[in-house]
Amino acid sequence: MDGLLWQPSEEAIAAANMTKFRTQVARDWQVSLKDSAELWQWSVDEIEKFWLSLWRFCEVIGDGPGHAILAEGDRMPGARFFPEAKINIAENLLRFSKPGDDRDAIVFWGEDKVKRRLSHGEVHDKVAALAAHFRSIGLQPGDRIAGFVPNMPESFIAAMAAASLGCVWSSCSPDFGVQGVLDRFGQIEPRILITADGYWYNGKSHDSLARAGEFLAKLPSVEEVLVIPYISDDPDVARLPKARNINDVIAANAGAELAFTRVDFNHPLFIMFSSGTTGVPKCIVHGQGGTLLQHLKEHRLHADVKPGDRIFYFTTCGWMMWNWLISGLGSGATLLLFDGSPFAPDGNILWDFAQAEKCTFFGTSAKYIDACAKAGVNPMKTHDLPHLRAIGSTGSPLAPESFDYVYEKIKQDVCLSSLSGGTDIISCFMLGNPTGPVWRGEIQMRGLGMKVEVWDDNGKPVKGEKGELVCTRPFPSMPIGFWKDEGGKRYKAAYFERYPNIWHHGDYVELTEHDGIIVYGRSDAVLNPGGVRIGTAEIYRQVEQLPEILESIVIGQDWQGDVRVVLFVRLREGVVLDDDLKKRIAGQIRANTTPRHVPARIVSVADIPRTKSGKIVELAVRDVVHGRPVKNQEALANPEALKLYVDIPELQS
Repeated sequence: MDGLLWQPSEEAIAAANMTKFRTQVARDWQVSLKDSAELWQWSVDEIEKFWLSLWRFCEVIGDGPGHAILAEGDRMPGARFFPEAKINIAENLLRFSKPGDDRDAIVFWGEDKVKRRLSHGEVHDKVAALAAHFRSIGLQPGDRIAGFVPNMPESFIAAMAAASLGCVWSSCSPDFGVQGVLDRFGQIEPRILITADGYWYNGKSHDSLARAGEFLAKLPSVEEVLVIPYISDDPDVARLPKARNINDVIAANAGAELAFTRVDFNHPLFIMFSSGTTGVPKCIVHGQGGTLLQHLKEHRLHADVKPGDRIFYFTTCGWMMWNWLISGLGSGATLLLFDGSPFAPDGNILWDFAQAEKCTFFGTSAKYIDACAKAGVNPMKTHDLPHLRAIGSTGSPLAPESFDYVYEKIKQDVCLSSLSGGTDIISCFMLGNPTGPVWRGEIQMRGLGMKVEVWDDNGKPVKGEKGELVCTRPFPSMPIGFWKDEGGKRYKAAYFERYPNIWHHGDYVELTEHDGIIVYGRSDAVLNPGGVRIGTAEIYRQVEQLPEILESIVIGQDWQGDVRVVLFVRLREGVVLDDDLKKRIAGQIRANTTPRHVPARIVSVADIPRTKSGKIVELAVRDVVHGRPVKNQEALANPEALKLYVDIPELQS
């Protein structure tokens, strides 16, 4: 049983939503499905029956589903789910939020500076009031509303008010620079901008209004600005043109009826943005129905979210995990929202939040878990987390050692659900399974209804070998398309160019003997020394076990007609990269991988560039090392770090 870290109890399996759904499917379709593996196989063999069953199990509110479940199901792109149905996602997500209901709907912490809670009744009333204002100024289905916002209650309220009318919501976090905002919102031409007056980070307040004033001057489509008070109780809205305090607008429309405009299943809901590190970000348009069904499936079945649960994900409004998190309200959960630094003021605030609010699902990034391990954070000793049933991790591959840390230092009886998918599908290709075991270093299972396979270089499915992540059948949360993409050329090129009619995601992965998944990194960042493909995560897993190393980034450098592996390491304070440390790094890699994995050069750097959502950017570093420009540095949280990789002497010989 080597590598088996956790198994659910028989009682937990029996009570899980996954089991209840499997039982319903078996009864409705007269099939025998003994476990989640057989349920997954049925779900991808019978995708129309699966998605119809999910609609019924989740009791989706709307006009439908209709007779047609899937139109043009043999086309990717082109397949359309529930073409006869009309729904409104806000109507579904707010189904538990009724006037006068004083149960918690949202609990918000802005570091240790701001703490608020909103009841279901308050959420209902505020969404109704803001939506009434949007209607009064003539907003129509398809109009865009943009948020330059922290992860706080008003961001959710604005998104739901927009969705209730059939408008399109798009957001980015307030740490984006002016050009970064213009690269995004400038493409989609919003009519309304929502901005907070500022935000807290690491104990300090940061003004947002000055930056908003700069980019608004170049966003002529914006007709009105609504300002959320956050760092001030009474922000000076006169600093921005056409601006009003959002609280005044909500108060002026108090008592409005909450109405929902039901729209086509594939009507636009969210515009998400690619990271933009290789050019202007792609504007990825996601539909109301596909987003709703995927999120209901992932929350209720894969995360086992039930009414009364309290769910948290550490995210900003510039990452798709925010969109994923807020859908939890539609499963009857309370949303735990946090904004700011996860280590302010003393490194324990997220665990403080989880303990204080009886968190049942705690979601974060693999980098945060690794950082907690390196900082010696030990919630098992310092915090009481009896309600915590599941921990979610995403953003980058979760190393096997991080699995160990979770079970040794956080909680033993917990379902560790590593997730992988992305902005492209506003959901997951593989994720957790509350009815199955957790194996060290593996994502538990492929998503129900997602026919995920691993293909070798010849386009053949393989198991136990590394290859390309593909999805061979359509799924509801495929993008409607890219914004202003005439003929869908950019959309097709992004996902369907390598394998026609097959979704090619660009992850380098392995399907294990347990039908779990190991992610080795992005395909475009795969190293290729001597023609051997190496996933970057294979090296990170070894290097970052060394206590002297805080984090690392690895690239392939073109050298003398081949590619050589170059490793950059950020060291703990006071540590020097001497020959002894280099030998230990190389030895750690060689002993646990292959000689091909050992870097030809190891270089110490003071910082590692990353996106706003915390993902390290191998391609940008590779471009700098090769003297190529990085096209869109506004997409980075710390673009100044790129200068550290220019003309490094060790890489010139």
